[in-house]
Amino acid sequence: MLVFFSVKDRSLFNFFKKRRTRADSLPNDCQTQMPKHVAFIMDGNRRWARRRGRPAFYGHQKGAEVIDGVVRRLFDRGVSTVSFYAFSIENWQRPKDEVDFLMKYVMQEMPRHIKSAKKEGARIRFIGRRNVLPKRMVQMFERAERDTAENTAGTIVFAIDYGGRDEIIRAANAAIESGAPVTEETLEGFMDTGDLVPIDLVVRTSGEQRISNFMLWKLAYAEFSFITEDWPDMNEKIVDRILDDFAGRQRRFGK
Repeated sequence: MLVFFSVKDRSLFNFFKKRRTRADSLPNDCQTQMPKHVAFIMDGNRRWARRRGRPAFYGHQKGAEVIDGVVRRLFDRGVSTVSFYAFSIENWQRPKDEVDFLMKYVMQEMPRHIKSAKKEGARIRFIGRRNVLPKRMVQMFERAERDTAENTAGTIVFAIDYGGRDEIIRAANAAIESGAPVTEETLEGFMDTGDLVPIDLVVRTSGEQRISNFMLWKLAYAEFSFITEDWPDMNEKIVDRILDDFAGRQRRFGK
Protein backbone atom coordinates (compact mmCIF):
# COMPACT_ATOMS: atom_id res chain seq x y z
CA MET A 1 0.00 0.00 0.00
CA LEU A 2 2.82 2.41 0.85
CA VAL A 3 5.10 2.34 -2.19
CA PHE A 4 7.28 5.43 -2.00
CA PHE A 5 7.67 7.73 -5.02
CA SER A 6 11.17 8.54 -6.25
CA VAL A 7 12.38 11.47 -8.36
CA LYS A 8 14.09 9.97 -11.41
CA ASP A 9 14.08 12.62 -14.13
CA ARG A 10 14.78 16.29 -14.66
CA SER A 11 11.13 17.29 -15.16
CA LEU A 12 10.18 15.94 -11.77
CA PHE A 13 13.21 17.67 -10.24
CA ASN A 14 12.06 20.96 -11.74
CA PHE A 15 8.56 20.39 -10.36
CA PHE A 16 9.82 20.03 -6.80
CA LYS A 17 12.27 22.91 -7.29
CA LYS A 18 9.41 25.13 -8.46
CA ARG A 19 7.29 24.14 -5.45
CA ARG A 20 10.12 24.98 -3.03
CA THR A 21 10.75 28.30 -4.73
CA ARG A 22 7.08 29.21 -4.43
CA ALA A 23 7.06 28.51 -0.69
CA ASP A 24 10.35 30.35 -0.16
CA SER A 25 8.94 33.45 -1.85
CA LEU A 26 6.28 33.87 0.83
CA PRO A 27 6.86 36.31 3.72
CA ASN A 28 8.42 34.68 6.76
CA ASP A 29 5.23 34.99 8.82
CA CYS A 30 3.22 33.27 6.06
CA GLN A 31 5.48 30.28 5.50
CA THR A 32 4.16 27.01 6.83
CA GLN A 33 5.31 23.43 6.85
CA MET A 34 3.36 20.61 5.34
CA PRO A 35 0.52 19.44 7.59
CA LYS A 36 1.42 16.63 9.96
CA HIS A 37 -2.14 15.28 10.08
CA VAL A 38 -4.56 15.34 7.14
CA ALA A 39 -8.10 14.02 7.65
CA PHE A 40 -10.54 13.17 4.87
CA ILE A 41 -14.32 13.24 4.89
CA MET A 42 -14.79 10.95 1.90
CA ASP A 43 -17.98 12.20 0.30
CA GLY A 44 -19.56 11.54 -3.09
CA ASN A 45 -19.19 7.78 -3.54
CA ARG A 46 -22.90 7.26 -4.17
CA ARG A 47 -23.26 10.36 -6.36
CA TRP A 48 -20.24 9.26 -8.40
CA ALA A 49 -21.84 5.85 -8.96
CA ARG A 50 -25.30 7.24 -9.82
CA ARG A 51 -23.87 9.49 -12.50
CA ARG A 52 -22.48 6.35 -14.11
CA GLY A 53 -25.72 4.44 -13.82
CA ARG A 54 -24.27 2.10 -11.21
CA PRO A 55 -25.43 1.13 -7.70
CA ALA A 56 -24.06 2.79 -4.59
CA PHE A 57 -21.94 -0.28 -3.84
CA TYR A 58 -19.88 0.40 -6.95
CA GLY A 59 -19.06 3.90 -5.76
CA HIS A 60 -17.98 2.65 -2.33
CA GLN A 61 -15.77 0.04 -3.96
CA LYS A 62 -14.08 2.55 -6.24
CA GLY A 63 -13.73 4.97 -3.36
CA ALA A 64 -11.89 2.39 -1.30
CA GLU A 65 -9.50 1.73 -4.15
CA VAL A 66 -8.08 5.27 -4.16
CA ILE A 67 -7.11 5.22 -0.47
CA ASP A 68 -3.75 3.54 -1.11
CA GLY A 69 -2.63 6.15 -3.62
CA VAL A 70 -3.69 9.01 -1.37
CA VAL A 71 -1.71 7.59 1.55
CA ARG A 72 1.35 7.02 -0.63
CA ARG A 73 1.35 10.58 -1.88
CA LEU A 74 0.78 12.17 1.50
CA PHE A 75 3.52 10.16 3.17
CA ASP A 76 5.83 11.03 0.30
CA ARG A 77 5.10 14.74 0.82
CA GLY A 78 5.94 14.52 4.53
CA VAL A 79 2.53 14.04 6.15
CA SER A 80 2.82 11.68 9.13
CA THR A 81 -0.85 10.92 9.94
CA VAL A 82 -3.71 10.34 7.51
CA SER A 83 -7.28 9.81 8.75
CA PHE A 84 -10.31 8.59 6.82
CA TYR A 85 -13.95 8.98 7.87
CA ALA A 86 -15.06 5.56 6.66
CA PHE A 87 -18.35 4.96 8.49
CA SER A 88 -20.16 7.27 10.88
CA ILE A 89 -22.65 6.42 13.61
CA GLU A 90 -25.30 8.10 11.47
CA ASN A 91 -24.49 5.83 8.52
CA TRP A 92 -26.38 2.98 10.23
CA GLN A 93 -29.52 4.78 9.03
CA ARG A 94 -28.73 4.05 5.38
CA PRO A 95 -30.49 1.20 3.53
CA LYS A 96 -29.77 -2.17 5.13
CA ASP A 97 -28.35 -3.70 1.96
CA GLU A 98 -25.86 -0.82 1.65
CA VAL A 99 -24.81 -1.09 5.30
CA ASP A 100 -24.43 -4.85 5.01
CA PHE A 101 -22.25 -4.37 1.94
CA LEU A 102 -20.05 -1.82 3.71
CA MET A 103 -19.53 -4.08 6.73
CA LYS A 104 -18.70 -7.02 4.47
CA TYR A 105 -16.39 -4.89 2.38
CA VAL A 106 -14.46 -3.73 5.44
CA MET A 107 -13.92 -7.35 6.47
CA GLN A 108 -12.71 -8.25 2.98
CA GLU A 109 -10.50 -5.25 2.23
CA MET A 110 -9.03 -4.21 5.56
CA PRO A 111 -6.67 -7.23 5.86
CA ARG A 112 -4.97 -6.10 2.64
CA HIS A 113 -4.40 -2.60 4.03
CA ILE A 114 -3.14 -4.02 7.30
CA LYS A 115 -0.70 -6.34 5.54
CA SER A 116 0.69 -3.52 3.42
CA ALA A 117 1.02 -1.22 6.42
CA LYS A 118 3.01 -3.87 8.28
CA LYS A 119 5.30 -4.36 5.31
CA GLU A 120 6.02 -0.65 5.05
CA GLY A 121 6.33 -0.01 8.79
CA ALA A 122 3.20 2.12 9.20
CA ARG A 123 0.89 2.09 12.19
CA ILE A 124 -2.85 1.51 11.89
CA ARG A 125 -5.43 2.92 14.28
CA PHE A 126 -9.19 2.43 14.37
CA ILE A 127 -11.38 4.95 16.17
CA GLY A 128 -15.06 4.72 17.04
CA ARG A 129 -17.42 2.55 19.04
CA ARG A 130 -16.62 -1.15 19.30
CA ASN A 131 -19.73 -2.46 21.05
CA VAL A 132 -21.93 -2.43 17.92
CA LEU A 133 -19.57 -3.70 15.22
CA PRO A 134 -19.31 -7.44 14.48
CA LYS A 135 -17.06 -9.24 16.96
CA ARG A 136 -14.76 -10.58 14.24
CA MET A 137 -14.23 -7.06 12.91
CA VAL A 138 -13.32 -5.69 16.33
CA GLN A 139 -10.89 -8.55 16.88
CA MET A 140 -9.25 -7.78 13.53
CA PHE A 141 -8.90 -4.11 14.48
CA GLU A 142 -7.39 -4.88 17.88
CA ARG A 143 -4.93 -7.39 16.47
CA ALA A 144 -3.81 -4.95 13.76
CA GLU A 145 -3.29 -2.18 16.30
CA ARG A 146 -1.18 -4.47 18.51
CA ASP A 147 0.88 -5.72 15.58
CA THR A 148 1.64 -2.24 14.21
CA ALA A 149 1.86 -0.27 17.46
CA GLU A 150 5.64 0.20 17.26
CA ASN A 151 5.76 1.12 13.57
CA THR A 152 7.08 4.60 12.82
CA ALA A 153 6.77 5.18 9.04
CA GLY A 154 3.41 6.94 9.53
CA THR A 155 -0.04 6.49 11.00
CA ILE A 156 -3.20 5.55 9.10
CA VAL A 157 -6.48 6.09 10.94
CA PHE A 158 -9.86 4.65 9.97
CA ALA A 159 -12.93 6.08 11.71
CA ILE A 160 -15.55 3.31 11.70
CA ASP A 161 -18.82 3.57 13.66
CA TYR A 162 -17.47 6.92 14.77
CA GLY A 163 -19.01 10.20 15.91
CA GLY A 164 -17.18 13.21 17.34
CA ARG A 165 -19.78 13.97 20.02
CA ASP A 166 -19.96 10.30 21.00
CA GLU A 167 -16.18 10.18 21.44
CA ILE A 168 -16.22 13.18 23.78
CA ILE A 169 -19.14 11.83 25.82
CA ARG A 170 -17.51 8.42 26.21
CA ALA A 171 -14.24 10.05 27.25
CA ALA A 172 -15.98 12.29 29.80
CA ASN A 173 -17.79 9.34 31.37
CA ALA A 174 -14.55 7.34 31.52
CA ALA A 175 -12.74 10.26 33.17
CA ILE A 176 -15.50 10.68 35.75
CA GLU A 177 -15.53 6.97 36.48
CA SER A 178 -11.76 6.99 37.02
CA GLY A 179 -12.04 9.83 39.51
CA ALA A 180 -9.50 11.92 37.59
CA PRO A 181 -9.96 15.72 37.52
CA VAL A 182 -11.39 16.61 34.14
CA THR A 183 -8.95 18.87 32.31
CA GLU A 184 -8.15 19.10 28.63
CA GLU A 185 -5.16 16.83 29.14
CA THR A 186 -6.91 14.15 31.21
CA LEU A 187 -10.01 14.13 29.03
CA GLU A 188 -7.97 13.72 25.86
CA GLY A 189 -6.24 10.75 27.44
CA PHE A 190 -9.55 8.88 27.48
CA MET A 191 -10.39 9.64 23.85
CA ASP A 192 -10.04 7.26 20.93
CA THR A 193 -7.92 9.93 19.27
CA GLY A 194 -5.93 10.82 22.37
CA ASP A 195 -2.61 9.55 21.01
CA LEU A 196 -2.96 11.29 17.64
CA VAL A 197 -1.46 14.65 16.75
CA PRO A 198 -3.98 17.46 16.15
CA ILE A 199 -5.50 17.68 12.70
CA ASP A 200 -3.88 20.37 10.56
CA LEU A 201 -6.05 19.97 7.47
CA VAL A 202 -9.53 18.56 6.89
CA VAL A 203 -10.45 17.77 3.29
CA ARG A 204 -14.05 17.16 2.26
CA THR A 205 -14.85 16.04 -1.26
CA SER A 206 -17.90 16.37 -3.55
CA GLY A 207 -18.57 20.06 -2.90
CA GLU A 208 -20.11 19.60 0.55
CA GLN A 209 -19.11 22.12 3.24
CA ARG A 210 -19.80 20.69 6.68
CA ILE A 211 -17.96 18.79 9.41
CA SER A 212 -20.49 15.97 9.90
CA ASN A 213 -19.51 15.27 13.51
CA PHE A 214 -15.96 14.24 12.60
CA MET A 215 -13.08 14.35 15.12
CA LEU A 216 -14.41 17.52 16.76
CA TRP A 217 -11.72 17.67 19.43
CA LYS A 218 -8.76 17.19 17.13
CA LEU A 219 -9.81 19.71 14.48
CA ALA A 220 -10.09 22.67 16.87
CA TYR A 221 -7.55 24.69 14.86
CA ALA A 222 -7.61 22.76 11.59
CA GLU A 223 -7.63 24.36 8.18
CA PHE A 224 -10.37 23.24 5.77
CA SER A 225 -10.32 22.39 2.10
CA PHE A 226 -13.66 21.79 0.39
CA ILE A 227 -13.16 20.44 -3.11
CA THR A 228 -15.70 19.68 -5.83
CA GLU A 229 -14.27 16.31 -6.91
CA ASP A 230 -16.03 13.18 -5.64
CA TRP A 231 -13.93 10.90 -3.48
CA PRO A 232 -13.46 8.15 -6.14
CA ASP A 233 -11.80 10.78 -8.37
CA MET A 234 -9.14 11.62 -5.77
CA ASN A 235 -5.60 11.24 -7.15
CA GLU A 236 -2.02 12.42 -6.62
CA LYS A 237 -2.55 15.60 -8.65
CA ILE A 238 -5.45 16.67 -6.43
CA VAL A 239 -3.47 15.79 -3.30
CA ASP A 240 -0.59 18.00 -4.48
CA ARG A 241 -2.99 20.86 -5.22
CA ILE A 242 -4.47 20.63 -1.72
CA LEU A 243 -1.08 20.53 -0.01
CA ASP A 244 0.32 23.39 -2.05
CA ASP A 245 -2.71 25.50 -1.15
CA PHE A 246 -2.21 24.67 2.54
CA ALA A 247 1.47 25.65 2.32
CA GLY A 248 0.48 29.19 1.40
CA ARG A 249 -1.92 29.73 4.28
CA GLN A 250 -1.10 31.76 7.37
CA ARG A 251 -2.06 29.99 10.58
CA ARG A 252 -2.36 32.13 13.71
CA PHE A 253 -3.98 29.72 16.20
CA GLY A 254 -5.93 32.60 17.70
CA LYS A 255 -2.86 34.78 18.27
